[in-house]
Amino acid sequence: MFVKEWMTPNPQTANSKTPVMEAMQILRDGGFRRLPIVDDGKLVGIVTDKDLKEASPSKANTLSVYELNYLLSKLTVKAIMKSPVYTVEPNDPIEKAALIMEEHKVGGLPVVDKGEVVGLITITDMLSTFIAVLGLKEGGIRVTVDLPDEPGILGQVAEVAPPSNIVAVVTSGIKKGHNRELVLRVIGPEAEKFPERLKAKGIKVTDSQ
Repeated sequence: MFVKEWMTPNPQTANSKTPVMEAMQILRDGGFRRLPIVDDGKLVGIVTDKDLKEASPSKANTLSVYELNYLLSKLTVKAIMKSPVYTVEPNDPIEKAALIMEEHKVGGLPVVDKGEVVGLITITDMLSTFIAVLGLKEGGIRVTVDLPDEPGILGQVAEVAPPSNIVAVVTSGIKKGHNRELVLRVIGPEAEKFPERLKAKGIKVTDSQ
C-alpha cells in the first residue's frame, strides 16, 4: 500500500499572503482541517483550523467588532503557519506516513512530488487504510492466535486455511516472552471451523469472533 492510493489528490492550497479570515473561509467551505501554504509552486508551510481559531482575538477582547475585523483582515497566514512542514511522497509506503504522524504528533501530511503538492494524507485516511488492512468490510471471522516467534510458523497456520481463505494477517509484535500474537481474518467456506482446525494442528487460539 502506497500513499498515492489513500491520499486526497489536488488539495486546496493558499499562499502566505492569504488573510487569516479568508483561510478560515476556505477550510469552512471545503469541510477540511488543513491548508497547505504554497508560494510560487513551492510548499512553505501549513495551517490548521486550530491554528486559525487560536489566531482570532478572544471574545473577551475589549476591541470593537470593527477593530477586530480590521486586525484580522491585516493578519496573514504567514504569521501563524507551521514551517518547515513534514511531508511524504506519493510512492512512499503508507506505513512511513503513519510513522511520521505518530513521531511528530501531526494529524496530516502534504504529499509532495518533485516539489509540487499533489495530495494530502490525514489521520482519517490512515483509519481507512487500517480498516482495509484488517479486511473488516470483507466479513468472515476474526481469529487471534498465540504463536512461537520462529521461522515457518505462519506456514503452519496457512496450511489449515482451506477451504477458507485468509484475507488479512496483522501482528502487534512479540508478547508473552518469545511468542507473537497474530490476528487473522478468514472468509469463505467453513470459515467458522477455522479455529478448530488450528487447534487440531496444535496452534493456540486465544479468541475468535
